[in-house]
Amino acid sequence: MRPITLVRNARHWATGARVDLGFREGRIADDPGTREAGAVIDADGLLLAPGLVDLHVHLREPGQAVKETIATGTRAAAAGGFTAVCCMPNTTPVLDEAVQVEWVRARASAVGFCRVHPIGAVTVGQTGEQLAPFVSLKGAGAVALSDDGHPIARASIMRRALEYARHAGLPIVAHEEEPTLAEGGQMNEGFTATRLGLRGMPDAAESVMARRDVELAALTGGRVHLAHLSCAESLDALRDAKRRGLRVTGETCPHYWTLTDEAVAGYDTRAKVNPPLRSARDRDAVIAAIADGTIDCLATDHAPHTADEKRRPFEEAPNGLVGLETALALTLTFLVRPGHLSLRRALELWTDEPRRVFGLPPVRLEPGDPADLTLIDPEAEWTVEPERFHSKGRNTPFAGWTLRGRAMATICAGRLTHVDPAVRVSRLRGGTVAAGA
Repeated sequence: MRPITLVRNARHWATGARVDLGFREGRIADDPGTREAGAVIDADGLLLAPGLVDLHVHLREPGQAVKETIATGTRAAAAGGFTAVCCMPNTTPVLDEAVQVEWVRARASAVGFCRVHPIGAVTVGQTGEQLAPFVSLKGAGAVALSDDGHPIARASIMRRALEYARHAGLPIVAHEEEPTLAEGGQMNEGFTATRLGLRGMPDAAESVMARRDVELAALTGGRVHLAHLSCAESLDALRDAKRRGLRVTGETCPHYWTLTDEAVAGYDTRAKVNPPLRSARDRDAVIAAIADGTIDCLATDHAPHTADEKRRPFEEAPNGLVGLETALALTLTFLVRPGHLSLRRALELWTDEPRRVFGLPPVRLEPGDPADLTLIDPEAEWTVEPERFHSKGRNTPFAGWTLRGRAMATICAGRLTHVDPAVRVSRLRGGTVAAGA
């Protein structure tokens, strides 16, 4: 039996109590004693929490490795404190067959720095027409279904998808966009778009589809997860679904509680995303929905692109920003420090809640649980330097921002996948410290 790795002198993320925790063979051990320890991670008062989980990530592989790979994307995830990500199916080819889902899982097992849970496509080729084989996708390891980036425009297709997905036991992650309202839009419809001479997308392009899918969830009994919600009216649709007891959940992303469409001023393509950054009213509504529990969990919508792509004229540049390495700090800096959330609730939205939404195994820091852990310094101050990201993507509007809070070490399935130089890791031989690592 392998020796225990011991995390010593940590603070429990939920209670604040001092805690020592041991793990071996990928699981938390019954006894954290030092007699069997082969290595010690000295937490020195850092918070010990379950590993973060991101339900909405674009790893770009297969087929788009120039933007990101499973290796680089999961390395970025580990640096951000994540021990699991769910990857979207808009790869090349699309993840619409079991063999492609199996390939992603095998690749992640070989080169990944965190757990990777693939999301299968709802329709073949994400064209919104023929349903993909849901049951075989689930059998291959898909944890959800989505045509993310491609709205399912036809209500009849979405209805059928929800009915079949219910039988398969999978949620549908809905990219809420009414294509005829959003057609040609480059950013949020409003004063800034008018000033820049860019065609805008109204809030209603998102909210009318959110309302539609809430009603289809009521009709079918299917599970809908509303992705990357950005505006007040969509959040009202989610509230309504919860009041009615429907099987509807929702997420939002850090850029929607930190930025407004003014971030696009100067035609800054780093802030070009879809759904677009909205008004200050919408940003405040997002914060309120997180604080009052309307939002079930947080996600990044990590979407790396090459520098050349983002240097194109605004109308031609792709949507998306990278978020895995800044998500925790943006949460602590702009939700916890201003008092919108407690630290415990903020971490729940990145740990317990996403696991609940997609039915992933819980991590409670108890014996037998997966050793998926992160050590966090909530006071660490640092400046965002994209050139130091582990992701291939550098497309972030937060470059140069000073943030508070950082993952100092990440452990996935008992493997140390990220460690900050400030964290001391000691190897023990015969009960004595051999060397720092």
